[in-house]
Amino acid sequence: MAKCDACGKEENMPYQCRHCGGTYCGDHRLPENHSCPGLENWNDPDGVFDSGFDDTVDGSSGGGGWGSSKNESKGIASRLGINTGPGGLMGYFRGNVTYLFLGIIWAVFLIEHVVLFTLGREAFRALFVISPANPEYVWTWVTSIFSHAPLNLFHIGGNSIVIFFFGRIVERYVGSRDFALLFIGSGVLAGLGQIAIQAYQGNPAGALGASGAALAIMGVLTVLNPNLKVYLYFLLPVPIWVITIGYAGLSALGIVGGVGGGIAHVAHAVGLVIGLLYGQRVKDKLSAPGQLQLGGGGMGRGPGGPGGRGPF
Repeated sequence: MAKCDACGKEENMPYQCRHCGGTYCGDHRLPENHSCPGLENWNDPDGVFDSGFDDTVDGSSGGGGWGSSKNESKGIASRLGINTGPGGLMGYFRGNVTYLFLGIIWAVFLIEHVVLFTLGREAFRALFVISPANPEYVWTWVTSIFSHAPLNLFHIGGNSIVIFFFGRIVERYVGSRDFALLFIGSGVLAGLGQIAIQAYQGNPAGALGASGAALAIMGVLTVLNPNLKVYLYFLLPVPIWVITIGYAGLSALGIVGGVGGGIAHVAHAVGLVIGLLYGQRVKDKLSAPGQLQLGGGGMGRGPGGPGGRGPF
């Protein structure tokens, strides 16, 4: 638990202001709601504080990664005519990319079944499964991240739990843009790593699932706060490093000893390593919460393992 610097409220999932470094509850997370010192230097009435997702904000005019969007060069999104400021389409995703990705995952899960039962298995694989047989299907590098084994609620449910509880913390710290890049980048590299091993082994099975990204998120938090207590089912306190080591051990046994068939162990390992490396890169800037409650659904088993990216 952490105490809000503005009202003293105990907060299980606190927000940290990237501009003044304070810790706040949901009611005081915005700079204008906790009298952030950075407001004194915010001279552009049309500007916005940078959450890490707004390309129109330049960090050169004041510490903490924010500045004027009026006189500085515009970002890529602005040049493309996309409004990332308050009221714009992209502005609604600022701070909510975790929920956006979860929504996409479940929407794709429904679409998968429509494709599978109307167009058939081959169409399903061509659209959603990254495969050593067709690595040139570059769209599957991304679509496979948001796809999960059909009719398997354990697979999608396990990944969703990890992303929902841990992704929110990582996004609040690194910003929505960097979180999105971490999520998609780790997912793509995890998938490519998995099919590279399968190609070497002569295994034609493909892979799908968000476990590479989910393990990257856990890796980040393990470095930033290894003693973060995760309350499994709201009862059993377990440090996150124990859970991460458990995943790493399962992946190692699967890669070396062939334990856990049907699980993409290489994808797990690649995602975890990316998360650990990224956590090392940013660890000196974080004030992470001390505990987190995780319950209701557990860490799913089945193809892909606990939140696994299972071969398909």
